[in-house]
Amino acid sequence: MADDSVPLPYPNLKVPTWQFQIDNVERLRAEASTSFWKAVEGDEMGPYLKSINSDRSDLISILEKKNTEQLETFDTKLKEAEENQGDSEISELLRSKAMYLCRIGDKERAIPALETALDKTAGLGARIDLVLAIVRIGLFSSDTQLVTSNIARASDLIDSGGDWDRRNRLKVYRAVHHLSTRDFKEAVELLNDSLSTFTATELMEYDEFVALTVLAAGVGCDRKGIKTKILASSEVTSCLPNIPHLASMTDSLYKCNYAQFFVALAEVEQQYLIPTPILAPHTRYYVREMRIKAYAQLLESYRSLTMERMCRSFGVSESFMDKDLSKFIASGRLTCTIDKVSGVITTNRLSSQNKTTVYEQVVKQGDILLSDIQKLHRVVG
Repeated sequence: MADDSVPLPYPNLKVPTWQFQIDNVERLRAEASTSFWKAVEGDEMGPYLKSINSDRSDLISILEKKNTEQLETFDTKLKEAEENQGDSEISELLRSKAMYLCRIGDKERAIPALETALDKTAGLGARIDLVLAIVRIGLFSSDTQLVTSNIARASDLIDSGGDWDRRNRLKVYRAVHHLSTRDFKEAVELLNDSLSTFTATELMEYDEFVALTVLAAGVGCDRKGIKTKILASSEVTSCLPNIPHLASMTDSLYKCNYAQFFVALAEVEQQYLIPTPILAPHTRYYVREMRIKAYAQLLESYRSLTMERMCRSFGVSESFMDKDLSKFIASGRLTCTIDKVSGVITTNRLSSQNKTTVYEQVVKQGDILLSDIQKLHRVVG
């Protein structure tokens, strides 16, 4: 793990995703299970299996034996290095041992090992890599506090002289964290900035990264932003054939093909939101925000339109549309009214004249308030 090395993809962040799918997504259970057990055995993840209370005690015993042997080898080499070699050799061995503990999913021992390695490592690049490894452990174990504190720590190190590559890597780490906390707007800015510079393969593959960028743009960008950041991006368009449902959702929303948009949104929910641990808790929010965005986009084009026309545009029943619109109108998310007798939806947009009137009223009320404050000040004085 020299300063210019590519960070090792440990712990494997796909493992908790597969575990989540085994537990929560029946249609993916068999495929996820195959991938999960192959990865767990390949990375010798005995401590991780124990942490999730796996009933595979036979496999845990085999893996724990391998873990013990490997860690004893590291300790022997470290003892020899301390007696016969210099600080750089000791530092490299400490980092290698810490990364092995990351690899096997041993959070309890990996974090102190990474901190020890940090204390003995002089190179700024290698130090940043160690802190990013702690962030990955936080992402792996869904430890938000660990992720937040160490993203801040990595940011401070990078600001003190970190290189261009690590600065760009950190943007992707920050974006993933923002997605996990439902901040799609901030996430898409960071993801978009990283499209042409992506190197964070220790977190995810490029197609997965582009998929998250398109997904975040749905909620995080307005119509113009979707055009400039997604549909006009050569990096994104080259990957769109690999993410057809996301491509269809974005393109149909921009082109106002709302019936296609609703179908694509349902597919995105099933393919990307529900099976992904960091996105699954935000599924209802995401789908709701996307529906509101589509409704508002259509309503902006009309002063009024019939319920029948609205339903035809989205390919849904009148009862569904009436219930959905009423909910968003009541919560103040859509500015329109529904006349159920005539079956007409009327938008409540402020005209330029009305906006001027409202502005003048606010200024006038502000002047009156200032005058009253001045009078009060004179009386008190």
